[in-house]
Amino acid sequence: MAETEAALRTLARNVRAARTRAGLSLDELGRRAQVSKGALVALEKAQGNPNFATLVRLADTLGVSVSALLEGGTEGRVRVVAAGDLTPLWTGPRGSEARLMLTTPGPAPAEVWRWTLEPGEEYPSHPHQAGVVETVSVTSGRMTLIVDGTEHLVEAGRTAAFDGDVPHTYRGAGTVTCHLIMTVHLPPGPGSPA
Repeated sequence: MAETEAALRTLARNVRAARTRAGLSLDELGRRAQVSKGALVALEKAQGNPNFATLVRLADTLGVSVSALLEGGTEGRVRVVAAGDLTPLWTGPRGSEARLMLTTPGPAPAEVWRWTLEPGEEYPSHPHQAGVVETVSVTSGRMTLIVDGTEHLVEAGRTAAFDGDVPHTYRGAGTVTCHLIMTVHLPPGPGSPA
């Protein structure tokens, strides 16, 4: 319970700081991210339980990575993360899950995710901000990647890349669990050198 409370306090502090840097009021952030003002007030008070989609919308609107909202300070030059040490940010009813492993530092960060998709289970993602590029590398099994309504089969040993500013869905395909590594390449944030 103490870990959850500490994580909520970190999230509250990071959202408030990013909102302030962006010069956005609670009303304006809520409007742009499609999150109610009440939910934002609770979030900035370290209350509530925001879902994965809400965190992604807030990060996109604020021009930061999801992990920039979730993480405390950096731990040094090399960071080694074990998937089992991280709580999934999304879980599906059939057991699929997504874990944000880490985000690279710098003006144009990249998020590294580990996903498992059970056969037939899917996660629909809203469009991200312009300039976001996603890659999915399937390590075992297969998935159907749907980008702007078009389906693409991605099997083990293959990688797909696409602009993330359109609707996209990840769906487990075949008869076995699909394991994949996803990277989300974010555009340089406000004030970054071009």
